Amino acid sequence: MPPPARLLVDGMAAGALSPLDRGLAYGDGLFETIRLVGAAAPLWPRHMQRLRESCVRLRLPMPDEALLAREAAAVSSGLADAVVRITLTRGVGERGYAMPASPQPTRIVAAFPAPAPYSGEGVRLRLCRLRLAEQPLLAGMKHLNRLEQVLARAEWDDPSIADGVLLDAAGRVVCTTMANLFAVIGGRLLTPSLERCGVAGVARAEVLAMRDVEVRDLGLDELLRASELCLSSSVRGIVPVRSMAETVYVPGPVTRDLQSHWRGLGFPTEHI
Repeated sequence: MPPPARLLVDGMAAGALSPLDRGLAYGDGLFETIRLVGAAAPLWPRHMQRLRESCVRLRLPMPDEALLAREAAAVSSGLADAVVRITLTRGVGERGYAMPASPQPTRIVAAFPAPAPYSGEGVRLRLCRLRLAEQPLLAGMKHLNRLEQVLARAEWDDPSIADGVLLDAAGRVVCTTMANLFAVIGGRLLTPSLERCGVAGVARAEVLAMRDVEVRDLGLDELLRASELCLSSSVRGIVPVRSMAETVYVPGPVTRDLQSHWRGLGFPTEHI
């Protein structure tokens, strides 16, 4: 028996993406990256909530959630630990920025083996030179234009550095290239505001729902004074930070508590 298809385009294993698709032409679309453990996707409802809200903001028809679940199960069949990416574009359109009057969205569902856990007790970060542009209309969404993250990630090739911290043009801490940030400062758990730019991750939403978290603008000087620093990611979960530049952090009780909650959801947890 041949292995199951790992990629579906509009439900078809042999489907192809049109070169006139607006996702290619303009980055006109959204995506969700969903961690599965066996057949379970513990944060599926949060992914669907973000996708629904983002579809409203981008004026995209929301696909049927049951259909997405079936396709995610089909492409991840046989993978014990998988990452499923759902990509939704506005579909094929005429040349130009004007939205089609009756869009026919393109739906791409693909599965990949989950990444190996980070080794050691926490990860190293660096500060990126690139600054995120502010666009409140797009802030929080996981839209298809990720060029800022691509260019930021190109700033280093040291395999010992796991990720880079991104600031906005005013020097405020926003996120990393792949995750959201949480810091313990003065005994309080904080995370940067994402009203101007950045992606509001579903793992971040889970933490905000289960803990008392202060959401506000966060300066780099504050981040460097934090007693604990960790990342949240729907793919990797809660990841402790060991160092950024010359600053060293130690995983503490707050990070361990967040990791314990993550394990309780059914996900594997990075070692600390």
